[in-house]
Amino acid sequence: MKRLNDVIAEQQAMSSVVGLTDVFEGLASMRIAQVKDQVLSSQRFFNELWGIYSQVRVSKQFTYGRGYEDAQIDKELFIAITAEGGLSGDIDQKLITWMLKNYDNNKQDIIIIGHHGALQLAAAGVPYKRYFKLPIHDNNINVVPLIDQVRLYKSTTIYYQAYVTLMVQDIKRIELKGAIEQASLDAGKNNKRIDDENYIFEPSTEDVAAHLENTMMQITLTQTILDSKLAQYASRFRSMKRASDKADEMMKDLNREYNRTRRFVADERIKEVINGLSRVSA
Repeated sequence: MKRLNDVIAEQQAMSSVVGLTDVFEGLASMRIAQVKDQVLSSQRFFNELWGIYSQVRVSKQFTYGRGYEDAQIDKELFIAITAEGGLSGDIDQKLITWMLKNYDNNKQDIIIIGHHGALQLAAAGVPYKRYFKLPIHDNNINVVPLIDQVRLYKSTTIYYQAYVTLMVQDIKRIELKGAIEQASLDAGKNNKRIDDENYIFEPSTEDVAAHLENTMMQITLTQTILDSKLAQYASRFRSMKRASDKADEMMKDLNREYNRTRRFVADERIKEVINGLSRVSA
């Protein structure tokens, strides 16, 4: 049986673990609420932009904000959004494996977001064109360097982690143009037209439409990154919840062991006293 002092030291250490897991669980929960509010806010802004864009667009073709110039690279761009660290369980591995099943070096190029995914691609011997760190902060995410890359390609597909519920995360794939068009359906249509007969556009209608496309791409990419981070926060929350529950169980076991040890020590002292009295009376 352990000494009483050893059990007390383990109790104190486990109490610290319980406190830390509770703190991290609370932080993850707070981040989830903040990011969900931010996604809803950006979606409302997208809806407003689409309302304007649907009135000024001069073509049914979505040109990825590059006006009516052709893409410079006749390939599809894959963008994979993964965690920056290794605290994401196996979901990043599932995402990379799924993406590579559809990958052909002659037909696609890869841009990876998140250090964890970059390590997995390197381990698999798969090259990538660019690597970006997953943004640390959830506000004011700068996706302009990413947009600059997207505009070079004829099409873009994004692989990312998706938030389903607090306890369930999934992996998804979206084609960027299709995602924007789907968002436009959610935003609704405006039949009123804004054209050169009624308004003056500077520098031109095409440039204004391209600018709106570029802005909507930024919103869509930002929302996708936020959705991926939301899934990562939920995954961490789930991990911290499991760790907290496990720590609570271990704390209960230590409390029971402490009580047994304390009773054992008390019994031993009583025996020593009785034995001492017996020797004195003898």
